[in-house]
Parts: sequence; structure tokens; C-alpha cells
Amino acid sequence: MKTIKSFIIIVLLAFTTHTFAQGVIEGTVYEQVNGQKQPLPGVNVYWKIANVGTVTDENGHYSIEIHPTYKCLVFSFVGYENDTVHHMAEPQHYDHVMSTPLTLSEVEVAARQKAQYVNAIDPLHIEHITGEALRRCACCSLAESFETNASVDVAYADAVTGAKQIELLGLSGLYTQMMTENMPNFRGLASAFGLGYVPGTWMHGISVSKGTSSVRNGYESISGQINVDFKEPQEDHAEKVFINGFVNTMAMTELNFNTRINVGERDGLLLLGHVGYNPMKMDGNHDGFLDDPVTSQYSVFLRYNHPNTGHFGCKLGVKALKENRLSGQMDGDYGIGINTERYEAFAKTGFIFDRPETSLGIQQQVTYHKLDSYFGLKDYDATQLSYYVNVLFDSYIVNDHHKYSVGASYSYDRYDEDHNLWFTTQDVASKHRVEQVPGAFAEYVFSDDHHWTAIAGFRADYNSYYDKLFYTPRLHVRFRGHDELAIRLSAGKGYRSPNVLAENSTMMASSRAIIFQEQPRMEEAWNYGVNLSKHFDVGEKEIQLLVDAYRTDFVNQIVLDRDADAHEIRIYNLDGKSYSNCAQIQLDYELFKNFDVSAAFRYTDVRMTINDSLREKPFVNRYKGLLTLSYAPSTWQFDLITQFNGDSRIPDLSGNATAVADGQNLERSPFYVIMNAQVTKKLGEHWELYAGGENLTNYKQNNPIVAASEPFGNDFDASMVWGPLSGIRGYLGFRFQIK
Repeated sequence: MKTIKSFIIIVLLAFTTHTFAQGVIEGTVYEQVNGQKQPLPGVNVYWKIANVGTVTDENGHYSIEIHPTYKCLVFSFVGYENDTVHHMAEPQHYDHVMSTPLTLSEVEVAARQKAQYVNAIDPLHIEHITGEALRRCACCSLAESFETNASVDVAYADAVTGAKQIELLGLSGLYTQMMTENMPNFRGLASAFGLGYVPGTWMHGISVSKGTSSVRNGYESISGQINVDFKEPQEDHAEKVFINGFVNTMAMTELNFNTRINVGERDGLLLLGHVGYNPMKMDGNHDGFLDDPVTSQYSVFLRYNHPNTGHFGCKLGVKALKENRLSGQMDGDYGIGINTERYEAFAKTGFIFDRPETSLGIQQQVTYHKLDSYFGLKDYDATQLSYYVNVLFDSYIVNDHHKYSVGASYSYDRYDEDHNLWFTTQDVASKHRVEQVPGAFAEYVFSDDHHWTAIAGFRADYNSYYDKLFYTPRLHVRFRGHDELAIRLSAGKGYRSPNVLAENSTMMASSRAIIFQEQPRMEEAWNYGVNLSKHFDVGEKEIQLLVDAYRTDFVNQIVLDRDADAHEIRIYNLDGKSYSNCAQIQLDYELFKNFDVSAAFRYTDVRMTINDSLREKPFVNRYKGLLTLSYAPSTWQFDLITQFNGDSRIPDLSGNATAVADGQNLERSPFYVIMNAQVTKKLGEHWELYAGGENLTNYKQNNPIVAASEPFGNDFDASMVWGPLSGIRGYLGFRFQIK
């Protein structure tokens, strides 16, 4: 009994984390260039005779778990002979320099940092977007981070607030579990504008996984999961000093900085700051409304790391953000104001036991979010207080071919909403809501160290608000052949608790009446997927082929019906079918020295029962193509990104007299092309200049606002957005860093 009490006390008092490995070898892999060592990304690091390994990141860093039966560590990279070293049994830091270049007649071998990659060893299909990819575009925030990724789409949610939303597998970002360092984030009130809360220069990398993910991270992943890794105080993650300045032709200005402070031998502090300001009032399409809101944003992030030095490690952090958005008519009475304050604190702790590969990890996070907003005569103010804790215990059965994880989680969400939506016909949008979800999970991992890996997970959770006990099964299987072919299969279920007003506050940017026809229920869906990855050698070059197909079947879904009546948004639970089919193919190839080409094509078929009829879901492009070209001779970098966007269905506006008279009642959106380009020049060791252009085709949706001249009339609607809202824009920027 005393042991149980002691354990509970530890769980309640300890502040949290990822599970730490039992023991690892970690370090950096280098190559010699003109007599100097330079970090080498993309090096395969693996145990000889075993199919267990990792790949160095963009900074050449690697970390690999120790196993008593593995004696030789292999470092493998194109252009070098494999280096094999014997390891010591204890955890250690080991830096390695690739020593013997291959002798190739009249061929010069050079390595470039990969912008995106898929690790063939990982049993889950995860697309890693590295820091290199984030620097290849005007990456001002998380919202601009997916321009080079074929799987994730980003679009405006409406024509007035500047809010952006993602789409994965043809489904809204609400069905993608957003994570920061493997903890759920940007839920509820942050759903509409959360993509703009993360400056691009704060991020170390982004991981995108499609379909259901591990049950360790909860039950909310339906269409996929996006995890953001921030820079950390370690030298291989963050610069000692970093400053980024940015300005575009619309006078949008940003300044980002971070500085690293060493504390003792291994501990570290990292301070990251961000200031963004968009002061210019523009009305390029002459509809009387601002094209972009006047915005100011200030945020700061302070984090502390105590690395694992034996049996204990921890990470702590606090964030604060303040943002103001003003939009509406240039000269008129219709205004929109959105003021946000957001505070986060997190802690991660890990306890390592003497038994190999056995550890206890605890993650905790507290978030407070305050929103004050108005849309013309409509007011919507809300606060959200959230707490999350996740306890994970990892170990193995008999040997490391059979690993398992067990744990428990608890989440608390309190929403207090104050609004004057007097036209809501049923008072089901509760103004005060408390939701508590305790849960437990177990996951089993089998690996034969050669070809097969399987992950079977199951969790049970109870939602106090819906008084519902629900179960989440998930299965992932990966087969890897000797011919560099990897096949992954996945299947599982996901749930989410809808917060209709908080997650869709931008639907207030219209005169449509918001009508709840019934009490919303929890959303749930099954997801199934298959993925194939294959590497081909073409001469001295390598082609990577990725093919995947996913299907999502909803058991229940919240329907926002804009078709039944052009002056209403009817909200009800799914009564019938709703599904998404998505297939994608992608090729990555270095066409010639320092010239990378990536081409992708995706087809999507998303249908749901709307107004008693199975219809194509609105605003979902049937297909998308992506072509990225990157050329990096010497100290220059040239990047061109071209997006090919297919047509989509637009909700029926035949009942809106103004839309009919102005020709805005389209059945489908047209095909359009978007091009972005950037040139980067390195100036010595510390400075880097970049310049670019966005939407070089200057394609814009004409008249995106219905009845813009009468915003207080019955026909006003700023939510019918299917394309770009801004034309061609240029930008300039600089980066200064001290490693």
C-alpha cells in the first residue's frame, strides 16, 4: 500500500516528458571539407546484422538505443565506404567523422541537407519536414510551413479574418491531431488561428503522419497527426544567437530571435522571441473590405533542459502570446476585432530504471486562452483553461523483440463562452462547459530486427461531458524487404469532442443564422491506409518513390450545412454516410548535382450526407499537383514551388439574390496554379540574405465576399472562400546566426 501511495505522490508532484531510452549512444556525424569538419545530414546509423537504426538530422545529429547483443555500429552514406565501429556498453556521446570517400572515376560526390524525408526504418509512415525545408519559403509561421509538402493543404477559412486552416486526407484540420513535442495542442479556441501562433524560426522540424497514430498520444487522431518540434538548448538544435528579419510588399514586418545560455556542463536555457506587425490597409479588389487584417503579435518562449545523465532528465518551458486583429470595411461601420491572450506551461520528466529499455515518463501541460471578438453586431468572448497529463511506462517481455508500453492520461477542459447569438434556435451551444477525460492505454511492439514490425494498441477513455465510455483500437504493420521496399498498413479508430462555436468562430463573418438542430455528439471514425516506399538507384543518383492510399469512414460527424438555405448554417449530427478516399504518389530525385526535383499528385474523393443527400463535401479540391525545384550551387540557393489546384464544389447560393445577381453562385471552383520562388545567398559564416515572391501567377478569387456593400443585410457572406485572396507579393529577409 505504501508503494502505491508513493507512486501516486510521484505522479502528482513530478512535472512531465517523453519516455527516455534506457541507454543511448548519441552524437554528430561529420565529413571533412577543405580540412574542416562539417555536419553531415542523412547518414544511416544502424546496428550491424540488425535492421535497427536511425538517420542523422539536418545538423548531423543522431541518437540510437543500446542493446547488449549488438556489438558493431555502422555509419553509411552515399559517396563513402561504410564505417564500422565497436561500441561500449554504457551510454555515451560519440562523434564520428566519415573517413574513406569512395573512389569514383571523374565523379565528385557532394552531400546536401534533405528538406523532407521518410525514414524507412520507422514502422509508421511519417513525413519529416526539416529546418532546411522551412528556410526554402517565406516561413513566417506554422501556416506557411507546408508549401513544399504534398500531403497538407493550407487555405483561408474566410475572406476577412486572415484565419488559415489545414486539410489532410481531404478532411478539415479539426480531424488532424495537432501536437507540440508529442503533447496535444491548439485545440478548442486555438483551432481557428493556432497555425499562426508558431513562428517558423522557432521550429526545429515538423512530422506529418497520415491516418491513426499511436494510442500513446491519445484518441483524437482521425485523418492524421502533425507534431512540431521546437528548437532546444542543445548546441545541435539551436544557435547561440539567431536573428531573423522579414518584410514584404504589404509592409508586413517580422523580427524573430533566440539565444542559448549554457547552465553548468549539460543543462541549458533557450529564449525565443517573436514580434510581428501588419499595419497596411489595402483593398486590392475594391469591395470596400480590407484584404488582410491589421495585425500585431508578440510572443516569447523560455525553455530549460536537463538532459538524461543516468536515471533522470527533465524539460520545462513557458510561453506567452498576445495578438490583435482588426478587419472589416475600409470606410464603414462594419468592423471585426479579434484579441487573443494565450499562456502555456509544460514540463516533462523521465525516470530510467536499471533494467534495460525500461523507463517511466510523465508529460504535463497547462494552457489558458482568452478570446475577445466581434463580427459586426455579433459578439463572441470566451476563455479556455486546459490541463493535460500523460504517464507512460516502457519495458520489454523476454527480449527487445517484444516491447510494450502502458500508461494513463487525464485531460481537463473548461470553456466559458459569452455571446449574443440570439438567432440560435436551440440553446445547445452551452456557454459554460467542463469536460474531463481520464483514460488508460496499452501498446505492444513486435520486431524481428529484419523485415517485420507490428504495433498493436488499445486505449479506453471516459468523457464526463458526454457521459460516454469509448474504446480506441489501432494496428500498424510494416514489412521491409532487402530491395529497399517498405510496405506499411494501418487501421484504427479515432474520436474527437466537438466545440462547434469555439472551433468555427469564423462562420460568424456572415449574416447566416446559426441553427443547432440537435445536441452535438462525439465524432468518431475508422481510418484505413496502405503506404509503399521504394528507393531506386539510377547511376550515382537515387530516386525515392512514395505511394499511399487512405480511407476514412465516419460513424458520427458534425455537419455544418450551408446548402439547405443560403441564409442559414444548420448544425446537426450525421445521418447517413460520410467518407474520404485519398490517394497520392510522389517522386523525389536529384536530377543533377545540387539540383533536387520533387513531384507529387493527389486525388481526393470526400462525400458526406448533407440535407439528406450524399454529396461531395464543399471546398475540397478533387486533385492537387505539386512540383518543387531546388538548386544550390556554392553559396546560392534557388527554390521554385508550383501548386496545381483542382476544382471543388461550392455550396448552393441560389437562394442568395445578391450572389445570383453578381455571378457569385458558382457550382464549382475553377482550376488554378500558384507559384512561389525564393533566392538565398550566404554571406560568410554568420549572414544570410533571402528574397522571394508569392503567388507569382497573381491568381485571386474575384469578389470573395457576397453583398460586401451591405454587410448588415441578409445576403452578406464572407465564408465562401475557395481560392487565394491576395495577388503577387514580394519579400526580403535576413538571417544572422552564431553557432
